[in-house]
Amino acid sequence: MNFDEIIDRRGTQSSKWDMMEPIYGVPTENGLAMWVADTDFMAPPPVLKAMREMVDHGIFGYVNCDKTYKDAIRWWMRTRHDWQVEGDAIFTTTGLVNGVGMCLDTFTKPGDGIVLFTPVYHAFAKVIRASGREVVECVLANNDGRYELDFETYDEQMTGSEKMVILCSPHNPSGRVWSQEELQAVADFAKRHDLLLLSDEIHHDLVYPGHTHIPMQNAAPEISDRLLMLTAPSKTFNIAGLHTGQVIIPDPELRGQFAKRMAALSLAPNSVGQIATTASYSPEGAEWVDAQIEYLDGNRQFFDKAIAAIPGVKSMEMAATYLAWVDFSGTGMTRSEFTTRVEQQAKIAVNHGTTFGTGGQNFLRFNLGTQRSRIEEACERLAAAFGDLQ
Repeated sequence: MNFDEIIDRRGTQSSKWDMMEPIYGVPTENGLAMWVADTDFMAPPPVLKAMREMVDHGIFGYVNCDKTYKDAIRWWMRTRHDWQVEGDAIFTTTGLVNGVGMCLDTFTKPGDGIVLFTPVYHAFAKVIRASGREVVECVLANNDGRYELDFETYDEQMTGSEKMVILCSPHNPSGRVWSQEELQAVADFAKRHDLLLLSDEIHHDLVYPGHTHIPMQNAAPEISDRLLMLTAPSKTFNIAGLHTGQVIIPDPELRGQFAKRMAALSLAPNSVGQIATTASYSPEGAEWVDAQIEYLDGNRQFFDKAIAAIPGVKSMEMAATYLAWVDFSGTGMTRSEFTTRVEQQAKIAVNHGTTFGTGGQNFLRFNLGTQRSRIEEACERLAAAFGDLQ
C-alpha cells in the first residue's frame, strides 16, 4: 500500500486531470488537479484482483451475484458502522447522484421544495433544479470556522411546500461529522415539517481519529418510516467511475414505492460495479481503508499547517473526507482576486465555493486525496501566490 507512488493520470481521459484546462484554464502539463472528488490512489488489491479475474475469464455476460453483493454490504455496515441493514432494504443505483435523482423522482413531484443545508455538495442543487423541484436553502451558521445548524431560523423558512430534506453526513465540503444531538435535531426537523429525510453518507468511511460517524438510522430509529439512506464504495475505494451506489430504505412501504419505480425504468446494477463493491467490502478492503485514512490524515495536517501560515487564509477543521474547505475572506480580496491567484499563479484547479450554494462565496475546495509530494508542491505554490501578504 504505497500511497506515495505517483500515478500519472494525464491523457487517460480523467475528468480531474484532463478537464482542468478547458474548465479552469489551468494547464494540463504543469497544473495540479485538486477539484473532482476522486483520489489519485490505485484501487485496493482485492478490487484489482477481482477485476483481473473478470478480464482473464473473458466473458462479460449477465451475472447473478445479488446475494453475495448484498451480504458484503451488510457485513461492512455491521462491522464498520454498527449498522444492521436488511438485504431487502438495499437498492443499487448508478452512483449516489443518480440515487438522489431516483429518490426525487419516486417520492416528490415537480414544484416541491427540497431543503438543503448550504453550502453543500453542488450536485444536489443541480439535480433538484433539473427535475423541476425547488431548492430551499437553509444556510449553515459559520461560528468561528465551524458550521452549525440553526433550526430556529430554518423553522421560520418552511412554507409547507417542502417535501424532502437532504443531509450530507459527513458534510461535504467542510468535513464536519455531525454529533448524535445534531442528527437527532435534523430528524426532529424532518418530522416536525413532515419531510422525507435523505441522508447522503458516501464519506462515512473516511473519518479521522477522534471522530465517529453515526448512521442516521442509528441516530434516530424512530424516523425510519421517512428515512432514505445513501451509501457507496466509490469515495472510500476510489472506484467512482464504476457508478455503483446504494439507496438503503428501512421502511417496507417506501421500499415498495422505490422498487416499483426502479422496475418501471428497468434499472439494474452492472456486474463490474457489483463485483468491485463485493471485493471492496472485505477484511482486505478494511485494512486498506485504515492505511488510507492514516495517509490522508498526514496530508490533512500538512495542508492545514501550510494554509495557516498564509495571513487571512484559513481551512476549516476537517473531521472527515479528503476535501479541504478553505476560507479566503480574511485576505480582504474579492472572490475573483483570490481565485485568480490560486488558478493562474499557483496553477491549481479547485472547486469554486459559489457552486456549493449560499455561504460558499469566500471559499475554495481543495481535494487532498493525492500523493504527499503533490500536497507539498501545492502548498509551496500557494505560499508563493500569496507571498505579498507575509
